[in-house]
Amino acid sequence: METCKDRRTSETVDNDQTVCPEKSRQDDMERQALDDRMSLIRHKIIVLSGKGGVGKSTVAANMAVSLALAGKKVGLLDVDIHGPSIPRMLKLQEPFPVEIRDEAIQPVEKAGIKVMSIGFLLKGRDEAVIWRGPLKMGLIKQFLKDVEWGSLDYLVIDSPPGTGDEPLSVCQLVKNPAGAVVVTTPQDVATADVRKSVNFCKQLGLPVLGVIENMSGFVCPKCGEVTDIFKSGGGERMAREMGVPFLGRIPIDPAVGEACDDGKPFVYHYNKTETAKAFERVIAPILALSDHDHEQSSEPKTHKEGDRNMKIAIPLADGKLCMHFGHCAQFALLAVDEKAKKITDKQLLTPPPHEPGVLPRWLHEQGATVIIAGGMGSRAQGLFAENGIKVVVGAPAEAPEKLVSQYLAGTLVSGANVCDH
Repeated sequence: METCKDRRTSETVDNDQTVCPEKSRQDDMERQALDDRMSLIRHKIIVLSGKGGVGKSTVAANMAVSLALAGKKVGLLDVDIHGPSIPRMLKLQEPFPVEIRDEAIQPVEKAGIKVMSIGFLLKGRDEAVIWRGPLKMGLIKQFLKDVEWGSLDYLVIDSPPGTGDEPLSVCQLVKNPAGAVVVTTPQDVATADVRKSVNFCKQLGLPVLGVIENMSGFVCPKCGEVTDIFKSGGGERMAREMGVPFLGRIPIDPAVGEACDDGKPFVYHYNKTETAKAFERVIAPILALSDHDHEQSSEPKTHKEGDRNMKIAIPLADGKLCMHFGHCAQFALLAVDEKAKKITDKQLLTPPPHEPGVLPRWLHEQGATVIIAGGMGSRAQGLFAENGIKVVVGAPAEAPEKLVSQYLAGTLVSGANVCDH
């Protein structure tokens, strides 16, 4: 059988090496498949750090969850081949078999985000990955090309420390990434290495979205006094000197470490803390990228009174309204003719796992335009509004048909919202 090595009619390159036409066509097909997959993702954001131990993976994970809590469709890709941290931070460590469906790798879903990491492919948490550059680039290419990311607003890519194979591979494979978020701590020893990450971005033409100064001061949980354990302001000063944006400071909080060890998204479970609020502030410029996409559709897609058809969702417990939507095991989805004020169809649906941001998006996909609940926190109400779903709270524990009939007739009596978080 003729091979590329033997074929003398192969294409040639300047240095006289032969190039197999079949290999060239295969590369073109793979490139097209990669571009097609990435074209469904609006913003690809690479999280970098010049030095280990600055909390880069913590920032990447909580950034992804924060974006999901803001109602965005988010993916989180861990390309730290030798030290994947994301599975442990989201409590997704082994055993966790990766499913392949329709010739695509299915990402793992947690906290409203789609996640992929080499950590899902290892036999155990202590297994060492001893690979050189080409193998690493091949795996990263497969994660970008073959994972069923679907349509996303953001793909957050957590890279290992430094400016080596992994971040370079991402930059070479992903066309037009939105940019990089660079994480540092305030000390000079950290900012000196982070400067190299900024220069790495500049040399590759990768926009720097901004610098985050992590572990910037310790806020006493009892008195609120701030102690600069690792100094403060080093990241901001470095950003100013390098001519790149500064996104903000995130203080030291023992609860962050506890949340990572427990596999809990910190910004969701500790959303009232100063540290969680700091995370919200630093992602504001990143959210602005998505806001720019939606300038032409700035009006929220809420249900308009008088529309003939709509669907009303009711969280259920024992066949009646569950007093908190997040605790229900089933939803009733009732289709109604608003003009005739009658119910035309009823479905009983089992929801996906109750992770942050999942239920609003899932009900939107089911066609829901209104949700009637007993209690719902303000954060959840905002996420439902982002997904174009009108929220009615304070409803009594009645059968779904009765509640919908009263809603259509304008006689539904709403009491106090039983949930205020």
